[in-house]
Amino acid sequence: MGSDTETEKKKTPVALAPIAKPLAGKKLSKKTLKLVRRASEAKCLKRGVKEVVKSIRRGSKGLCVIAGNISPIDVITHLPILCEEANVPYIYVTSKEELATAGTTKRPTCCVLVMTKPAKGEITEEVKEKLESEYKQVVTEVAEVTSSMF
Repeated sequence: MGSDTETEKKKTPVALAPIAKPLAGKKLSKKTLKLVRRASEAKCLKRGVKEVVKSIRRGSKGLCVIAGNISPIDVITHLPILCEEANVPYIYVTSKEELATAGTTKRPTCCVLVMTKPAKGEITEEVKEKLESEYKQVVTEVAEVTSSMF
């Protein structure tokens, strides 16, 4: 039998929702979470279903990142439809805990909306450039994954 340290290293498989498509692969997931972290530092992030829905309905553009292991699933089933109607790209990541960590919150988060402009105030030109270049890169990869799905 294995020791305790061996069992700790193995991650338990995450129960993903059946609607979690398009699901980001390991590389894209890592890039997306890095983008979420950078957006959080620049105050260009909306967290939670209520804030994300409100922002999309008001016409905010960005990338919607949704956690795939949400229970009950009814909490997020309307989000992909809302994003498609508003032409907002969206992607699923495997874990709500990872999404919360990237968004610098302790509480697990169902979804976040990454925007290129801050909600309040201004950000420096250098930070804005980095954020926009990462954003564009992730959005093009999300578009590729989504187009290969249909």
